Amino acid sequence: MTMNLMNQLFKVVSVVFACCLIFSCASETEKTIALADGASLNSVPEKIDFTFHVKPILSDRCFICHGPDKNAVEGNLSLHSAEEAYKALGELKDHAAIVPGDASKSSLVERINSNDANLIMPPPESNLVLEDFEKEILEKWIEQGAEYKTHWAFIPPTPQEVPENNDEQAWGNNEIDAFVLNKMKEKGMSPSDRASSEKLLRRITFDLTGLPPTLEQLQKFAADPSEEMYEEVIDSLLLSIDYAENMAAEWMDIARYADTHGYQDDFERTMWPWRDWVIHAFKENMPYDQFVTYQLAGDLMPNANLEQILATGFNRNHKITAEGGVIPEEYRVEYVEDRNTTLGTAFLGLTLECARCHDHKYDPISQKEHFQFYSFFNNIPEKGLLANAAELPEPYIKVTPKEVDDILGFINLEKSEMKEVPVMVMKEMDKPRNTYILERGIYDQYGEEVYPDTPESILPFNDYPKNRLGLAKWLFEDEHPLTARVAVNRLWQRMFGSAIVASSFDFGNQGSLPTHPELLDYLAIKYKNEGWDTRKMLKYIAMSEAYRQDTKAPPEKLEQDPENKYLARASRLRLSSEAIRDQALAFSGLLNREVGGPSVKPYQPEGIWEETTGGGGGSTASYTLSEGDDVYRKSIYTFWKRTVPPPSMMTFDSSSRDYCSVKRQETNTPLQALVLLNDPQIVEAARVAAVGEMEAHPNAENEQIKTLFYKATSRLPNETEVQSLTDYYSEMLAKVESGEISTIEYLSIGRSEVPADLNKDKLVAMTLTAHTILNLDETINRG
Repeated sequence: MTMNLMNQLFKVVSVVFACCLIFSCASETEKTIALADGASLNSVPEKIDFTFHVKPILSDRCFICHGPDKNAVEGNLSLHSAEEAYKALGELKDHAAIVPGDASKSSLVERINSNDANLIMPPPESNLVLEDFEKEILEKWIEQGAEYKTHWAFIPPTPQEVPENNDEQAWGNNEIDAFVLNKMKEKGMSPSDRASSEKLLRRITFDLTGLPPTLEQLQKFAADPSEEMYEEVIDSLLLSIDYAENMAAEWMDIARYADTHGYQDDFERTMWPWRDWVIHAFKENMPYDQFVTYQLAGDLMPNANLEQILATGFNRNHKITAEGGVIPEEYRVEYVEDRNTTLGTAFLGLTLECARCHDHKYDPISQKEHFQFYSFFNNIPEKGLLANAAELPEPYIKVTPKEVDDILGFINLEKSEMKEVPVMVMKEMDKPRNTYILERGIYDQYGEEVYPDTPESILPFNDYPKNRLGLAKWLFEDEHPLTARVAVNRLWQRMFGSAIVASSFDFGNQGSLPTHPELLDYLAIKYKNEGWDTRKMLKYIAMSEAYRQDTKAPPEKLEQDPENKYLARASRLRLSSEAIRDQALAFSGLLNREVGGPSVKPYQPEGIWEETTGGGGGSTASYTLSEGDDVYRKSIYTFWKRTVPPPSMMTFDSSSRDYCSVKRQETNTPLQALVLLNDPQIVEAARVAAVGEMEAHPNAENEQIKTLFYKATSRLPNETEVQSLTDYYSEMLAKVESGEISTIEYLSIGRSEVPADLNKDKLVAMTLTAHTILNLDETINRG
């Protein structure tokens, strides 16, 4: 791109940005803060509840020195259990921190209210402070008997009675609404009106498929927005391959999928056949328990077939090093730790990594229990160090045309340049490797030998096989307190933006409390009882009135619940990085819907791979744009280099894929506006869309603009919006005709051809108008 064109684009960008402000309204980034539900920040409830009022205080201010980690306990006092908190202290055993029912005899009350810097708790050097109302809560709790409760997430879900709604104007469509409305009433709130048919169709289509609705879908639903038609729409979306790919895209974050090994040299790897399997599993609506079992232990299942073995690639998606000079065993331990951490984050909602070097500071997981989990994944015959880019990390299988014809028909092998595609998988060693507690988490500091087992605080392991298959069976035992809750919580997060437990990665003592605990249990039990049917659960959520509410809300409602924790409206959510790009491709008609196969390389800034590549060279030393229509494939197929992830996607908060991620961060930065304004894919999409409308509606600029707006936002523009965009089109046309914008250079962006018979000046002006529409805040939000 020449300097002259860049200067012209900068001028255009300034105008586009200003125009976008006409239509867009700023949205605050939603944050998730773990606050005690049922108590305001500065008031003391009448009845103190340990789980919701007391434990958040103890966990935040006390557990660092008086928590579950026995090696960090000071003053021989732990506050994480009643037994420890009530015990006699001191040489004479003549006092206790907590005396149930008597705050005056409880030394905890004395210490938290002390003015002596040597006695006050928390101590000044901790930089932790108790507010006055928090002190009152602790004192009142002791007076009321200092009742301890097991952490809510470690108690199995129990059947919940659905609240009754006796209002004259009944609101709700299923049990979800009964629970949500009950919580709204507790908070003095009321539900919002239902969203318009256009917004609702846009929302459900993006949430389930990651793509916008077509004009035909919008018009059909607007003509008949009945309950039956809405249900029919949901069913059709859930049966589409777009749904399977969209669900798989989220699973790539959880599985830390990438096309390279990571670390300095970051050599290429081949794991895309595993990605094809994930898409296949969602397409077939594989039950969640089977989906997880295949990935954790498919190779250990009786008479395991090649599909089940391929699925275990999930646990080989971690980084692998080829750096000279490293200690192989040190890195092999890191690979095992990665699997352990992924198990905790993805399926248990626990920070198992926090117990690697010592007992967990906040949750009842000891260092020994950490390494008992670790031992499940420590029997793989793998190396810690690769010799070079050509070495295949063992163990692996090879996918050939024969296997594809026999059992792996879902793999798109036709696109591969290799006749035999190697894929890393799991395999047990003939002789199990001994596992030890690693003192301070260091790879060669062996302590006590340990064996596969699970924490009693979660669920005893019982008589399952002491291997990964036994671990999978344990995860889906009926009395398991976490697996179903963690899974449905993540499905809720997908549909509502924020989960019932906002910290979907942490259900432990430091995690967020559930906003609707009864609803979470109800959904967890329903999910299990209905065969772990993910499609059925997503449809159930989508059919609720809570999901179908409008995003509009009066100022007082926004002030009362700025984070929308209690769901008295729909949250206004920006599209994912994948959906923003895929929407632009769909908007233009460029989207290549081919399913599966090797990763592709779409547009990205020149030279960034070369600037950051280590000394290893290989296929990842430089970036070569894909051929033909491959540059227009869905974002799930974009080649993922760990040291240099796709920059546009990272700007819009994609996970780096270094580690398991179940919740992306949410940011609003100027860089995001610059991506939308300058990314060649967005510019090209705007041009191709403009070509389509100019050919469909010759010499009818108003009609062209209306249709472009309708495609991008899923609604027709009003008269003011049409006039503003028409004026902008005229202004751009004048700039083009005056030579201020170079037609030739602007139309050269992107590889798709420009029709020879169209007026080039008008095409540039209409492209700039379409580009403006793609930059609207409304366009990059789900509705």
